[in-house]
Amino acid sequence: MKILLGCKEGRVSNNVLEVAVKHAKAFDAQIMIVTSMIGGDKTEKDQIIKAEKSSKLIKESLDKEGVQNEVHLLVRGMEPGEDIVRFAKEKKVDQIIIGVKNRSKVGKLIFGSAAQVVILEAKCPVLAVK
Repeated sequence: MKILLGCKEGRVSNNVLEVAVKHAKAFDAQIMIVTSMIGGDKTEKDQIIKAEKSSKLIKESLDKEGVQNEVHLLVRGMEPGEDIVRFAKEKKVDQIIIGVKNRSKVGKLIFGSAAQVVILEAKCPVLAVK
């Protein structure tokens, strides 16, 4: 089984990571740690470096838990929600786990929401964790 763990700038909350570990152990699954950044002039080099470092910390945490994992930093010119959905389809992922924040409807309209796109567009089950 493959679980995609969607990260924002290579980071996830402890709650999200805890749930991902439980699912991976319960289903003997591999976790794909995925961060998507648009790239080009919309993403600074420092942001990419920070995402790589943060993703590495998640990987180390999963390694300590004995969970098989791999890191993917996507810089493919797409919005993160769309990119994660496409990547999940390409890799035939069985489940996506993402973190969500409380945001007003106006906030989601103005700022968009990668989580919202993933929840609505993914072809596999999506687990949203607060």
